[in-house]
Amino acid sequence: MWNRSKPDLKLRLTLRVAAISALCFAAIAAYFLVEADRSVHARIDAIAALAAKTLELQRNKIQWVNNPRSEFPNLDNVAASVMAPGLCLAFRGSNGDVVQRFCGGAPNAGGEPPRVFAAFYRSLFDPGREAVRTVEARGMKIGEAVAWIDPAVLTAQAWHEAGRLTTALAIALPLLCALVYAALARALRPTQVVRAGLERITANDLTARLPPFDLAELSAIREVFNHLAETLATTLAERSELTRKLIALQDEERRHLARELHDEFGQSLAAIRALAASARQTAAEDCPALLAECDGIARTATDMMETLRGALFRLRPPDVDELGLVASLEGLVAGWNGRSRGRPKFDVRFDGAFENLPAAVGAGLYRIVQEALTNAAKHAGATRVSLELAARGAAENEDRVIALCITDDGRPGDAAVKSGMGLLGMRERVAALGGELSFDTGGTCGATLRVVIPAPVDSIIIERAA
Repeated sequence: MWNRSKPDLKLRLTLRVAAISALCFAAIAAYFLVEADRSVHARIDAIAALAAKTLELQRNKIQWVNNPRSEFPNLDNVAASVMAPGLCLAFRGSNGDVVQRFCGGAPNAGGEPPRVFAAFYRSLFDPGREAVRTVEARGMKIGEAVAWIDPAVLTAQAWHEAGRLTTALAIALPLLCALVYAALARALRPTQVVRAGLERITANDLTARLPPFDLAELSAIREVFNHLAETLATTLAERSELTRKLIALQDEERRHLARELHDEFGQSLAAIRALAASARQTAAEDCPALLAECDGIARTATDMMETLRGALFRLRPPDVDELGLVASLEGLVAGWNGRSRGRPKFDVRFDGAFENLPAAVGAGLYRIVQEALTNAAKHAGATRVSLELAARGAAENEDRVIALCITDDGRPGDAAVKSGMGLLGMRERVAALGGELSFDTGGTCGATLRVVIPAPVDSIIIERAA
């Protein structure tokens, strides 16, 4: 009934939280990479500006003291104060030639980053970009101070920072997912109560009610559920009462129709038979040639009388309250065996005593059996029909029920219950008695009708073998 092939709500929400968390971690990592790149470029811009100012001061000092032998350019002091692994500092003359250059430290002490990351990082940033500042003396450009950081060093540092974030993500994300899943499982635990209530409603237990919940959403569901259960119980009670009244009205109409047929049509057939007998007697004396026609009229009237008796028997069955359910069903089966002449053959078996059944229960069971046998004989093409009526549930912890089972070996399908009162009519009678009906067809042939109705207390005696 419940589909378990799809992930439940807890898993779906947990996966979504995990995806959002991963995106947040990715955004944080991107932010840190961008900030680190901006900081690095700001730093090398400052270093280039410092180097340019230092070189200008050196040039001006040489000119002030008029000492052409002084070394220029001299980036030793600047390099000593700002040098870091991967940092390069140089002076490029006005002709474009590099006059002096310093590069500090090992370019990569932590290992090479993956090529994919390196290519990705270099496509987003420009790690080898130079910071250039013009060096002037007396208003004339004499060269440029250039600062940059080895791209391999910047890529390795970015990979190191990304690796730290990845490690944090690998530790935090499973823990976060576990906490979210546990919280959702606790929050959604009342849904199991809701599901159990729905299953009870599906099983026709309309007394099912949901308890109060802490969450406002589940409390709203509880109110709707309980109101629905109460409405269904009221509606089904009204429907059952209406069904009982309709069945009683139907039976009363059948009895009225049976009386009308018996009083009017039956008397007319009897009169026709009497007239046919009188005409035959007259024809025997005056016109022997009419004897065959008189006999034909008498036979036709007799056949019509037999048909009428069968119709009256079906419209107004024997008084089950007076004869008892067992005797009535035995008479019904015997009548079918007599009319069918062994095809199909009807069998009946009883397990228990049913003398104290209420009239409504006995009459309802008789009508159900009558309709089922009629359909099996006329429409299923069966050769054998078996009927079993049993009383079950003698222990104190068992409900006492009456079980009716009718099986046949006819054609597969439900054609046997689509005529006359049919399956719908039998269901209505069973529902009026507070029971359940099921109809199953075999794979190749045959069908089985099962009816289970509750038995009133002390109305049946269950016979057990010694």
